[in-house]
Amino acid sequence: MAQSKVIREDEKILEAMSAKISSILTDAIRIEGVDLFCGAGGLSCGLAAQGVRVVAGIDVDPACQYPYEANHEGAKFLLRDVTTVSGEELSALWSPGTVRLLAGCAPCQPFSSYANTASVDKAKWRLLCEFARLVDECRPDLVTMENVPRLQQAQPFKDFLRALKRGGYQVAYDVVNAADYGAPQQRKRLVLVASRLGPVAVPEPTHKGADNWVTVRQAVGHLKKLTDGQACKKDPLHTASTLSDLNRARIRVSKPGGTWRDWPEHLVAACHQRESGKHSAGVYGRMQWDKPAPTMTTLCNGYGNGRFGHPEQHRGISLREAAIFQSFPETYRFAREGEGVVIKTVARLIGNAVPPKLGEAVAKALYASVPAVSGGAAAAGG
Repeated sequence: MAQSKVIREDEKILEAMSAKISSILTDAIRIEGVDLFCGAGGLSCGLAAQGVRVVAGIDVDPACQYPYEANHEGAKFLLRDVTTVSGEELSALWSPGTVRLLAGCAPCQPFSSYANTASVDKAKWRLLCEFARLVDECRPDLVTMENVPRLQQAQPFKDFLRALKRGGYQVAYDVVNAADYGAPQQRKRLVLVASRLGPVAVPEPTHKGADNWVTVRQAVGHLKKLTDGQACKKDPLHTASTLSDLNRARIRVSKPGGTWRDWPEHLVAACHQRESGKHSAGVYGRMQWDKPAPTMTTLCNGYGNGRFGHPEQHRGISLREAAIFQSFPETYRFAREGEGVVIKTVARLIGNAVPPKLGEAVAKALYASVPAVSGGAAAAGG
């Protein structure tokens, strides 16, 4: 028994030493990233937190420019349609001698479970093809992408995988839950990592399982209490949308984790009284204090758009709460000071973002594929 205890202690010491050595090597290796379809900068935020120097973000949406530039000092924001960007232009953004990362989270509407597949704009499928084109043209050392789970069944994704493998990349991908990586939100996403430098693996969870998930209470329980329509003077993003008189009555009888089925009949919407609407229980709900939030969408500021009611206060969640559920830092800026907050725009930016905590996990996985960090792994072909 004594010998077994000594062995376990020795293993702990070796693990600690290995982690320290890995940390030193990570500090010595400089990964520079370019973030395609960067949005408000969620992925860039996570990558930067783990030491990746993000040199540029590219997006066609002008609303992304302020939050990206305000929160990513030293990174360029390029207001461009990626179909007009060349690999040569991207290559000029990276410094000589660095490990080059190209990250991209192409708009996912064609594959989202929220999309009306009958009216989906199939042209957006092209964006993944454009990502593959840019990978082929500039040959980055590392590649990562995040998207909705259904994408893995689609032909554009299969074509993307083939293009990566033809380019000499080792590839790993899987559907993961952001809650398993420290985001206080249930959010399942397809994550892909690829490397030309060595073997690569999908990020290991840091908060695996319900007992380790960050809860709504832990994430936002300390924020100032609000009524619907009220804004916090110190933080304009901590603003709750105004409710109609009918929705005020509804939220007062809503239970945390419950549905509109708990309401008196006179409060139930006509569409939910019809047979076709009786199974739509995912709207007009309150969150629960001691569980993660549900998936943040581009309409997460609206009480009637999902389970976006505050667990206790009679209102929908604020934009700041939504951003925190996405794991953005509490100080992350989405709107210029003094200009007012355009609620619909900021909600869209938040709902479309990659959770920074997921970005952190991706950064760790990518660092581990670099031979000097992973312990001299064989370089990929190509």
